[in-house]
Amino acid sequence: MRLALYEPDIPQNTGAILRLAACLGVAVDLIEPFGFPFDDRRMRRSGMDYLDRVEIRRHGSWASFQAAKAGRIVLLTTAGDRTLPGFGFEADDILLLGRESAGVPAAIHEAADIRLRIPMQAEMRSLNIALAAALALGEGLRQTGGWPG
Repeated sequence: MRLALYEPDIPQNTGAILRLAACLGVAVDLIEPFGFPFDDRRMRRSGMDYLDRVEIRRHGSWASFQAAKAGRIVLLTTAGDRTLPGFGFEADDILLLGRESAGVPAAIHEAADIRLRIPMQAEMRSLNIALAAALALGEGLRQTGGWPG
């Protein structure tokens, strides 16, 4: 299982997701361009010393990411047609998260194999992407036996 971030625009969230991935032994795909300078100082502020322990693959574009991917793309989106409870994960799924400010464009929505929604109270818009990543990744690892020993 992998996490993928589509054009992330908040460095603190990216750092938190990288830290999550390091702790759980999950690789991360970062799809450019970023909405911030991707530098060591910004990432270390939220990712701390965990960043040396995560496998990061940077992709210069969506096309580059698609050419390198293996497994289903599971887009976490508020417009998902399936919900997290009851969804069946596979070990090679790639959990894709969109930009914090805008999600993903329609073409990326259509390219996803699955559009997965985390149910929330009706009056709430969305979760922070780091929290959404943690919820979905935790359930995916539970289902596939992927939690670290």
